[in-house]
Parts: sequence; C-alpha cells; structure tokens
Amino acid sequence: MSDVPVIDALVPDELPRGELCRRWVEISSAALGSPVLVPVLAARGRQDGPVLGVTAALHGNELNGIPVIQRLFRELDPAALKGTLVGVPVLNVPSFLAQERIFPDDADLNRVMPGRPDGGESDVYTHRLLEKLLTRVRFLVDLHTASFGRVNSHYVRADMQSEVIAELARAQNAEIIVNSTGERGTLRLLLGQQGIACVTVELGDPYIYQPAMIDRGLTGVRNTLRHLGMLKGKVTKPPRPAVECSRAYWLYTDRGGLLEVLPDVGTRVEPGEIVARLTNVFGDEVHRYAAPEAGIVVGKSSNPVNHTGGRILHLGIST
Repeated sequence: MSDVPVIDALVPDELPRGELCRRWVEISSAALGSPVLVPVLAARGRQDGPVLGVTAALHGNELNGIPVIQRLFRELDPAALKGTLVGVPVLNVPSFLAQERIFPDDADLNRVMPGRPDGGESDVYTHRLLEKLLTRVRFLVDLHTASFGRVNSHYVRADMQSEVIAELARAQNAEIIVNSTGERGTLRLLLGQQGIACVTVELGDPYIYQPAMIDRGLTGVRNTLRHLGMLKGKVTKPPRPAVECSRAYWLYTDRGGLLEVLPDVGTRVEPGEIVARLTNVFGDEVHRYAAPEAGIVVGKSSNPVNHTGGRILHLGIST
C-alpha cells in the first residue's frame, strides 16, 4: 500500500471527479515517531451533490462496519455518483491494532468529542479526526456494534425530532430506531450541533464478522445514497417498518451472580414479564428480574458473569 498517498487533511472538492481514490490521513505519531495514518476511501462524482461519510471502528473492536465500507466501494461506479462519498473503515487505528475497544490512554473516543488540540492522547486524536476528516462531510452514517459481553439488534440511534435525520434513520432498514440526540462527548451529538446530519447504526456484536449484519448495513448505506439522490434507484423497503422508540434505557442487576437473559434481541416484552434470572455459583436461583413496562429488547448482556450493577438488557419504549 506504499502507493497510497499520505495527506494532511481530506478536501472533498479537491478529489478527482469520476474516480475511486485511496488516501492515508495523518492524524498523529506513535512513540517511535512513525505516523498514525487513518485509511480513507473516497469517490467524487462527475456532478456536484451531497457529501456523505460512512465510518466504522470508532471503537477498535467493532468490526462489522469495515466490510460494509469495503464492499460499498468495491461495487461503486463513481461515474454514476452525484456528489462525494467518503468511507473510513477504521477511525480508531491505535485501538484497532491493539484489538481493544478503548483508546490506549483508557478513554472512549465516543465520549471525549470534540477533544482538544493541546490535551492528552485521546483529546488530540479526536480533535484532529474532526478537524482533518469528519467535519468535511454534510451527512454521516457511523457504524458500530455492541460492546464486549453484549449483543445488539440491528438498530439506529438518531435525533428523530429532526426531519432530515429521521429520514436518514429510516433509510437504514433497521429493526429498531431509538430517538436520541446523543450523550455528551459523542460524535453524533457534536456533529448535530454543527449542522451535520448523523445517525449511529448498531450492527450486531463485537470482535467478529456477521454476514447477515454486514448485508443489512450495506443495504442501509445504499439506501442512504439513493435517498440523498447520489445514486439512482429506489430505496429498499424492509419487510416490516422499524419499531420507533421514543426512549430506551438499560436494566441493571442489584447483586452479583451468573446471569441468564431470557428474551432475544428484537423481542417484545410485557410489564412484569421475567426477563432474566440470576444464580449463585452453586446453581441456586437467587433472583429474577422483570420488565418494568412494555417494550422491545434493543440489546442485552451475553456474558453470564455479572457483578452488582451489571447490565441486563436495553429496553426500548415504542412511541
């Protein structure tokens, strides 16, 4: 890959028209002085139009989004594109190389936005990601997975009060959409404050490739391109419309033990329904947990080893 140019920052208007491009964007340097380079795929159509970004691996162990971006560009005809498409298969390069979720200084990059130019490792890294790359687009689909010890449905987090963002969310063909402006320090909240329409798409589980989830993610991004008028064709409709949730929250354990979460992701539960059981190390059942209200299981814990205050399941409350 030595023939891939290294650039200081991405400038979409300077990309050649009608071509697929590969670039390395230099973000920082490692302890030996070697540059930390973020890989970028880009295509600028022959006609002007929207600038759409698709990103993955902001957490280094969240891998399903990588082949989504690879396949998207492999199948793309830039001559048929209107506008500019930017794909970043790995945002968090140090954590990806270490096969870890969080940054080497123990920070979650999706909780320290916008960072600082004169701060610590994660502060500088996120600041430069934004300055050199992420704020150069007008729409962004940010691909994630569950964290370690959890599994997710195919769902979207988006500010559904914004008509533009709501349409972007519905184009993803997800099972569930959760209304959320984004937590403090998240990429989605920061970009929204800067007028960049961003949705977070959760595609299954960490550390693995899941072909079905990858296919779903790819369908959603293709839909986004058609929805924005960047490619011709109709938006693919899902077999069932997404369940739209006005809010969602986690249920937690109040004691430690071995946890079994009963409903699958995407399953609806009723008030009072038993959703988890906790046993001690000898196999005795010590507690059962019930759903406090009707909802749908957005995600859940998959790791039986559960301390007091551990997560049980992510409950979405539909509108």
